[in-house]
This record gives sequence, structure tokens and C-alpha cells, in this order.
Amino acid sequence: MIRRKLVSEYSNSAKKTFHLLASIDHSPSSDEYPRMDARKLILIITLPLYVIDQITKWWIVLNFAPPRSIPQPSNHMDLERKIVVIEDVFNIIRVHNTGVAFGMGNGTVWAPFVFLAIPIIAVTVISLMWKKGVFTGWQGKGAFALLLAGILGNLTDRLTQGFALEYLKEESFWRRLMNGYVVDFLDVILPFYGHWPTFNVADSCICVAAGLLIITAWKVDPEEKPRAS
Repeated sequence: MIRRKLVSEYSNSAKKTFHLLASIDHSPSSDEYPRMDARKLILIITLPLYVIDQITKWWIVLNFAPPRSIPQPSNHMDLERKIVVIEDVFNIIRVHNTGVAFGMGNGTVWAPFVFLAIPIIAVTVISLMWKKGVFTGWQGKGAFALLLAGILGNLTDRLTQGFALEYLKEESFWRRLMNGYVVDFLDVILPFYGHWPTFNVADSCICVAAGLLIITAWKVDPEEKPRAS
């Protein structure tokens, strides 16, 4: 009798516990989930693209002589080496870009100061936007990962490439840092336009991310679609 009573009480307790556990939301909290998800995105998308960006840039630096004039390529005849991949369509060259993506601001005195600070600010803003839940859906999350890859790739150039320049090896740390530049090497020739501003893998990541963000902005939530009368 006592055994039956104990089994019955244990069974009732087990049922209550099961229903209690079933009623609990096991999904990560809003604070934990973004961080966990961000780590996966950075590991799967950001890190591989960042590594590819740096490998390709350093291959260019180690195998191509620096351009004789800045900015480049204002005159492609001035380049000491050019690999023609597709005649009159696609070349691989070496360009030093002290400006922003696609050469904007290249060669200006203020560019090294401004474009060294902007990527640091951008990474901070993007991190805050992620925590606020701005990057939604696969497009938004993909844009987040691509933006980080692109910004960090070009920021690394600005922090390191000035120290690889042979003619600056006797200069001060600050001067070498301020002579940092982004390595651009993809030279595309467009019909009826000519040479598109030279770019790199990081620039491509940023452009694709911008496209994904535009798609996200135009994407309509199914719940917000007007119901048919």
C-alpha cells in the first residue's frame, strides 16, 4: 500500500515536472542569442573572407612592385607589372589606395587620418546595431558578416601596409602608420566606361552587404501585407 502510494506520488510529481519544463521557453534570451549567432556568422563568413582578402593582398604586395605614382591607376602605362586575365576586360595590378572604397579621396592629405578613424567607428556602430536587432533575416545577418569582413580587411591594411614600405623603414612609427594604404588589385574594364576604380575582396564584401541591406529595407513583412477583401 505504501509502495503504491509512493509510486503514485512520484508519478504525479514527474508529470507536474514534465508539464512545468514543457511550459518553459528554452530559446536563448534576447541578450544571449545575438552574441551566439554573431559568433557563428563571424566564424563561418567573416573570418574566411577576411583571410582570403589578406592572402590575396599580401600576394600582390610580395609579387608586384609598388606603383611609381599615387594615386593609381591614373595612368596604366606607369604600372611596372600587370597580369592580363581577360584581354581588355579584367587585369590584376597593384594600386595603393589611401582613400575609401574605389579610390574616393585617394592621394589627399587628410585621407590617412579620416579613413583610419572611419573603419574603427564603423565597426563600433555595426556592433551596436547588431545588439539592437537591426540586422534581421538572412539578408541582414549576411550583411552584418560581410560588412565586418570588408571593414576589418581594409582596416588591417591601413594599420600594417605602411610598415611594409621599404623607403619608410627609417621613419617614425607615426609616419609609417599614416602612410598606410589599402591594397587594390582587381582592375575591371567596362564597355563605354573604361577602367572601373580598382578594388579588392574587402570592397566586394562591402558592396554585397550594401545590396543585402537594400533588399532587407524593401522586404515586406508578410504580416504587414494588406489582406484581400
